[in-house]
Amino acid sequence: MNMMLTQSRGGHIFNIDGAGSDGRPTPRFAAYGATKRSVVHLTKSLQAELQMQDVKNVVVHNLSPGMVTTDLLMSGATTKQAKFFINVLAEPAEVVAEYLVPNIRAIPASGSMKPTYIRFLTGIKAYTKIFSRVALGARKNRYVTEE
Repeated sequence: MNMMLTQSRGGHIFNIDGAGSDGRPTPRFAAYGATKRSVVHLTKSLQAELQMQDVKNVVVHNLSPGMVTTDLLMSGATTKQAKFFINVLAEPAEVVAEYLVPNIRAIPASGSMKPTYIRFLTGIKAYTKIFSRVALGARKNRYVTEE
């Protein structure tokens, strides 16, 4: 950030949150959840520091990729509930990146210097996917076999 402060064009910092960032518990993944909660705090604190110093050319943003099919996520597919939500809500990294990357690039390209929170898996998307699953059976056994 110090280097960005010395550049006339400034810069953009993008932090990535995840499960636990909203303060809800992450059983079996406590360390992961704690670090993701701290990302939100770090982002807000850096934004506040920049505002206090009246810095206009450096911005801190937050990204929320949602559930991504990683080894860590799949290692948690041990309960009926976990399997359900992984099948319904998770997406491969490529799918998430196809959404996030253009949105990330658009921010500096637009000239905007306002903090932005980019979410891949919004509440509406999650509810729609869950409804499709419950009502239509969509996404069943997509990644893991459900009983």
